[in-house]
Amino acid sequence: MADDLVRILHPTVLIYWMLGMAFGIFVGATPGLTATMGVALVVPISFYLPPDAGLAMILGVSFTAIFAGDIPATYLRIPGTPASAVATLDSYALARTGRANFALILNLWCSAIGGLIGVSLLMLVAPRLAQAALHFSSFEYFWLGVLGLSLSAVVSVGSTFRGILAAMLGMLLATIGLDIVSGTARFTLGNTYLSGGLGFIPAMIGLFGLSEVLRSVSAGREMSAPAAIGGDKTSVSEVAGAIWNNKGTVVRSSLLGTLVGALPGAGADIAAWVAYGLAQRISRDPQKFGLGSEEGVIAPTSANNAAVGGAWIPALVLGIPGDSVTAIVLGALLVYNIKPGPLIFTQNGDQMQSLFLIALVTQVLLIPCGYAGIRAFGWILRLPRSVVLTGVVVFSVLGAYALRSSLFDVWLMLAFGLLGFWLESRRVPLAPLILGMILGPMVEENLRVGLIKSSGDWAPFFTRPISAALFGLLVVTLALPALIRLFRFANRQNVAG
Repeated sequence: MADDLVRILHPTVLIYWMLGMAFGIFVGATPGLTATMGVALVVPISFYLPPDAGLAMILGVSFTAIFAGDIPATYLRIPGTPASAVATLDSYALARTGRANFALILNLWCSAIGGLIGVSLLMLVAPRLAQAALHFSSFEYFWLGVLGLSLSAVVSVGSTFRGILAAMLGMLLATIGLDIVSGTARFTLGNTYLSGGLGFIPAMIGLFGLSEVLRSVSAGREMSAPAAIGGDKTSVSEVAGAIWNNKGTVVRSSLLGTLVGALPGAGADIAAWVAYGLAQRISRDPQKFGLGSEEGVIAPTSANNAAVGGAWIPALVLGIPGDSVTAIVLGALLVYNIKPGPLIFTQNGDQMQSLFLIALVTQVLLIPCGYAGIRAFGWILRLPRSVVLTGVVVFSVLGAYALRSSLFDVWLMLAFGLLGFWLESRRVPLAPLILGMILGPMVEENLRVGLIKSSGDWAPFFTRPISAALFGLLVVTLALPALIRLFRFANRQNVAG
């Protein structure tokens, strides 16, 4: 173990490691550039490096990008990555009260802790968790997707009905494009650009980025003032106290994030929403969620970084990618002569030891890299609001265009910006809409595949043990807010009587 640690901390490895993490901060904090894109860009470079340096660069990008996506989400309410959409709730609410640094530093430390727990579980129980994931079929994945959508609707600020409406609109928009089973064009209006569907990245940039610019302009805010409230002094003891007071949320969300990440196709975004929903359900102060709750910051960021480690479980043990990032990395592992599968720990034991150590040390290195990213972004936000908002528009256009080098995506981003501005004026939450677009294809595909398997019989969706458990959890999730309101009303009646 000590020899492996000395080897991976060699200056040659550290240089590429830190370069990868710096690039991950940039990718994560730039709307439109996802962690998947960042890893895809560095994988070809890693082929020309020693195996330890290449793996360190890849892991550095993937973990730091997930955290860095919360930086613009906190300051500007623009998620840098899909997994950061939850940060537009409580982290952004704290930033608006002048506690942006506190929110981000708390976010950073919980990301590192969640990552450490996720990687530790990866090392300890990878084979068993991977076997559990094998029991998930299309029936279970259908309910998992519906549960994720329901949680996003229930925990959003405002009425649950509006949240569900937004999620359903997102799912409806996700049906645009080619039918996933028959290949028939649906709702494309003869436009070839719509054949591939509506990209959720341009949609997310428009909904959260451009709509915020439009809202700032329409609200008549002072354009010469700093773009965001920041610069609050946050001590280590203050952050440590918040983490200690919410240690149960940290551990619970990290464990949950690892479990969700271990399910192929689930990903960090679902893990973040599920952890946020669970934290709100069992919180002593659920009414504070969405208004600047510390638990609302801690739960999703602990879960999404833990999910990155969890996603490696099926990738290494079964050769099944847990998310789009590990799908790319599987190809890189083969280049390093690492063959994912049940025999990986016997045939490639030394490489696995190095990979686990790199993943663990990355969580420690995330803290100084994250501090640097927070300070850099905070410095940018000292500029006048007019300059920053102009930059947001420019980066939104570039981020939308860069995906497919298509002006159509730019127009799509603009359309969603206007839609987001209008929906918010009607108090309709935006996060369920974008999650509906992300999870819609997963829900539809598994519903239709399940019905094909069962020859149109709906019974397996309810009779299979895991499916029945997920359905029961869904019912509880939707019914709990109404039951809580009924309980509180009954208590008030008893007090009044």
